[in-house]
Order: sequence, then structure tokens, then C-alpha cells
Amino acid sequence: MLELYRLPGCPYCAKVERKLAELGLEYESHVVLPFRFLRFRVKSVSGQSKVPVLVDPEHGIEGMPESDDIVEYLEETYG
Repeated sequence: MLELYRLPGCPYCAKVERKLAELGLEYESHVVLPFRFLRFRVKSVSGQSKVPVLVDPEHGIEGMPESDDIVEYLEETYG
């Protein structure tokens, strides 16, 4: 199952969530803390603390950051 690390109110996260909804994809949502220095789980998954971050174990994606890259990946893989 897809996983998305996100922050409520984040426009970049919302962009990814819209694409997931548009493609009808189910995903597990992980809400992260607003303080980057406390985002230990995000950092362990992606090597950095920004959100959004997508995990897609079925396709070997362990922690993809950057909303534009995630949207492009989703379109190419599931579109």
C-alpha cells in the first residue's frame, strides 16, 4: 500500500493528495509534526525532513520527496 507523509495545510502535500484521489489510489496517511527538527520518521524514510514524501513498496520507492516528482511518478506508474 502507498504511504504519504504529509503536513495538514501544506499546499505541496495537497497537490499530491489531489493526484492520489484523481487516480483513485488508496494510501496510508502519516501526519507529521510542523517542526522539521522533530520529523525523525520522515528523515529515516527519505533522508530529509521536508514533506510530502511518498513510499511505494510495491515498486521499490522507499521515500520519494518533492511534490512535482511524486505527481509525475504517480501519473507514469498508475495513470
